[in-house]
Amino acid sequence: MPRFGNGKRGGGCVTRQRRRRLLDLRRDTGRNGLDVDGDDVRALMAVILPHQLLLELVGSRISFKMMQRPFRPEEYSLKETSPHLGGGAAGDKLTTTYDLVEQMQYLYVRVVKAKDLPSKDITGSCDPYVEVKLGNYKGTTRHFEKKTNPEWNQVFAFSKERIQSSVVEIIVKDKDFVKDDFIGRVLFDLNEVPKRVPPDSPLAPQWYRLEERNGHKVKGELMLAVWMGTQADEAFPEAWHSDAASIPGDGLASIRSKVYLTPKLWYLRVNVIEAQDLIPNDRTRFPDVYVKAMLGNQALRTRVSPSRTLNPMWNEDLMFVAAEPFEEHLILSVEDRIAPGKDDVLGRTIISLQHVPRRLDHKLLNSQWYNLEKHVIVDGEQKKETKFSSRIHLRICLEGGYHVLDESTHYSSDLRPTAKQLWKHSIGILELGILTAQGLLPMKTKDGRGTTDAYCVAKYGQKWVRTRTIIDSFTPKWNEQYTWEVYDPCTVITIGVFDNCHLNGGEKANGARDTRIGKVRIRLSTLETDRVYTHAYPLIVLTPAGVKKMGEVQLAVRFTCSSLLNMMHLYSQPLLPKMHYVHPLSVMQVDNLRRQATNIVSTRLSRAEPPLRKEIVEYMLDVDSHMWSMRKSKANFFRIMGVLSPLIAVAKWFDQICHWRNPLTTILIHILFVILVLYPELILPTIFLYLFLIGVWYYRWRPRQPPHMDTRLSHAESAHPDELDEEFDTFPTSRPPDIVRMRYDRLRSVAGRIQTVVGDLATQGERLQSLLSWRDPRATALFVTFCFVAAIVLYVTPFRVVVFLAGLYTLRHPRFRHKMPSVPLNFFRRLPARTDSML
Repeated sequence: MPRFGNGKRGGGCVTRQRRRRLLDLRRDTGRNGLDVDGDDVRALMAVILPHQLLLELVGSRISFKMMQRPFRPEEYSLKETSPHLGGGAAGDKLTTTYDLVEQMQYLYVRVVKAKDLPSKDITGSCDPYVEVKLGNYKGTTRHFEKKTNPEWNQVFAFSKERIQSSVVEIIVKDKDFVKDDFIGRVLFDLNEVPKRVPPDSPLAPQWYRLEERNGHKVKGELMLAVWMGTQADEAFPEAWHSDAASIPGDGLASIRSKVYLTPKLWYLRVNVIEAQDLIPNDRTRFPDVYVKAMLGNQALRTRVSPSRTLNPMWNEDLMFVAAEPFEEHLILSVEDRIAPGKDDVLGRTIISLQHVPRRLDHKLLNSQWYNLEKHVIVDGEQKKETKFSSRIHLRICLEGGYHVLDESTHYSSDLRPTAKQLWKHSIGILELGILTAQGLLPMKTKDGRGTTDAYCVAKYGQKWVRTRTIIDSFTPKWNEQYTWEVYDPCTVITIGVFDNCHLNGGEKANGARDTRIGKVRIRLSTLETDRVYTHAYPLIVLTPAGVKKMGEVQLAVRFTCSSLLNMMHLYSQPLLPKMHYVHPLSVMQVDNLRRQATNIVSTRLSRAEPPLRKEIVEYMLDVDSHMWSMRKSKANFFRIMGVLSPLIAVAKWFDQICHWRNPLTTILIHILFVILVLYPELILPTIFLYLFLIGVWYYRWRPRQPPHMDTRLSHAESAHPDELDEEFDTFPTSRPPDIVRMRYDRLRSVAGRIQTVVGDLATQGERLQSLLSWRDPRATALFVTFCFVAAIVLYVTPFRVVVFLAGLYTLRHPRFRHKMPSVPLNFFRRLPARTDSML
């Protein structure tokens, strides 16, 4: 048997270590009544991994001392907070519309327009702009050339926390080369500024006469609106903020809060059936014909037709991802493989996706013949040949019955089909309050000192939100609230914190990339309905130097259910739309299509204004989650061991019963065994009743806070530097020589698939554990209720009848089976696993 760990053996030290390991395992499995010996775990690991298969993959020894992992440091744990949400003022309207964040008071100044401004230049013209000044803060509008009746319609917001003056001064100036001329001003005493609370209508602007510095009225009027409000004001997102006074005008767009929508994604299915009357360039040989299809940067090809004739047949499906609005055309070319690396184009057709039919189910649509155009090269230029009669037979459709996966399946936030008419009614509302961050680390250097310009991005369903950027602060306060409709509780919302590196505008950024600070994932099914969760989540990132805490982000989350019955009914429904089961896609297709979908989403969102940059979208969508990692493989292996450890404990407990370690317990087990032998009809109801009692008993220790990334579960703290170097290595690897690179890449590719399979196995086992753990309170309530009802029904139903009916159902004829998964299987697939806590 292979030896694990460091091979040292001792007396009292070993006993203490085994006790510590036992306590560790008991806490991990959540079953304090089961005793598990570390030697049994090692023995099972030796059976699973003979000859230390994973000990030496890249030259670094992996320690399998499973029970000696250190406790998770307090800094990586979730902390419950008590923020002053909604302002707390009695009768305040904000508490019902913006109640998951703390109120932040702002002074708003809306500069609308001016009229009859006097001329200050020698030429008799006026180039006016407005300067809004409050203490040391000063904001300016754009200026107009030679215009006495300008219109700006700009809003300025000054944080009440930073107000250093009791008077706000709005000055109209004339732009000049040497020194700007003073035209007039309007003063407001802050004690007399009215307060506005949404949903009150916006304050109507008024005309104010301009005055000199000495108070005398001058020619010209300025239309203004000045009021005190909060971040719930409609003007807040587009306003100029006093804390961004140092940002140039071309960088202001990149610091404002915005809402983005994922482009509507479709699967495009191209069924290539056959071609007719092809005219090869070389008629002395039988053609090796295939079809190449291109949509944007996606390119696929069929196999070479087995019938080497001028009328080849394929009957092969090609799948693409297309996004509305459809900007690219589908280009199909029929090509003849003359020699390796040399192909002849026999014809080409271009199809606009605007005219492609859409289907909602698996019923076949009508196929269609398309004419092929042949291009000939004359004097180095391609020209279309008009006399050409070849055709290609295609069946093309946009699939509306599938959900286009652009996220990792473990962290999906949306499972609806593409076609809106197939959507079901929403079952609730998700509200997220992004409050503050604490203890952020400096992400860049400015003027010789470290600084951070942080903003948050949250993604759920098709809606992305981005908070405003807080300039130069390690404790930013956003206090912004957002809302999403929920169609499925078994989904995950992702919140990421980033450092803005584009404050000087896109053109001056010189290819800078916004730096990731950390990420939070929250599974909705683990939240109790109508409860406000206020926690500080640690922002954890993995670097080549190891795991690192970048700070904490404080969130307020509330999941409100509109119909409890509808939500409970969803637990019996398939996780994905019907088409995924009736006409399933292969694993390889799903992987390729997801890669194309994430590329399209990141490209489209990076073209928005302001852009949601590609590095942000890829980090939020976990684009690199499939990459090989020794750390993840170890983590998934130990997850499996955590699932199997209760079975080992049960086996040891049974061994103790057989060896009469506790005579009283053994006698009771003998009595129970005799009763069950004499009355076999009591076996199933007893099991279900026992599960019911366990579930009710564990209700006392149900989790009271959402799960978060666990550094110990992820093996992030104990990872070897060489493992981290491999994890952060490029793909393909940059290490020489070429032969090592080829083998290394192949190993990583294969091992990545093994890693995914191992993770999926662990997920299934963890779902079994979550049946009674109350991690998903609704699922556990359903299961516990089912156990209680099943126990009663099985008590009154003869056992032989139950066995007879179960056998008939299991052996039923295929005619009575259907392709859709069963209700228990749907319920099981919706149960949460510990994937949400994986880093």
